[in-house]
Amino acid sequence: MHHEAVLFDMDGVLVDSEHYWVEREERDILPWAVPDATVEPSEITGMNYREIHDYLVEHYDVAVAKEEWVARFDETAAEIYAEHAALLPGFADWLPAARGDVPVAVVSSSPHHWIDLVRERFDLAFDARVSAEDIDGPGKPAPDIYEYAADVVDLAPDRCVTVEDSEHGIASAVAAGCTCVGYVSGADDSLDHSAADHVVDSPEELLATVDELLGRDD
Repeated sequence: MHHEAVLFDMDGVLVDSEHYWVEREERDILPWAVPDATVEPSEITGMNYREIHDYLVEHYDVAVAKEEWVARFDETAAEIYAEHAALLPGFADWLPAARGDVPVAVVSSSPHHWIDLVRERFDLAFDARVSAEDIDGPGKPAPDIYEYAADVVDLAPDRCVTVEDSEHGIASAVAAGCTCVGYVSGADDSLDHSAADHVVDSPEELLATVDELLGRDD
């Protein structure tokens, strides 16, 4: 069975921002927010940044208010996306050709203004852009965001290929019933990709696997 759309996660997949986030979270953000405990970045990777604050408040003693937390993330995002993050190699050439065949969407825990920073910097055009902010339900690892994204491209989830790099993202895509390609980007070696339907560890293999699942390699 060929799939009919592809839904890409942004951080750690379309842009190599994940290792910058891991570094900032480990070095600056988590010690600032939770001074009395050590929180591993892998605990929160793939989650929406507003939900991360709620999660930390539930499990740890948090020293900063949500407003300060959100402002710090927005500030860090502007720096990472505008100055540091690089686009997935080969994606700029792949995207326009693929969009001629199937809908291509970006599905991210990040807010729309972060997605726009990436889209504008690399001049990318997608058929749909879905943020965790668009849904009423919980973000990744819950399935809601991928169920919603499948609805946006007007397909059942099992007709959609998803590409994810984090355990929370993979869990979300699989729970929604999508076919998930797990991308081992090397940003965080502690992440477990075993729940994905296919696991790849290079940009070339990633795009080739997506093409195969979409029937674009015929």
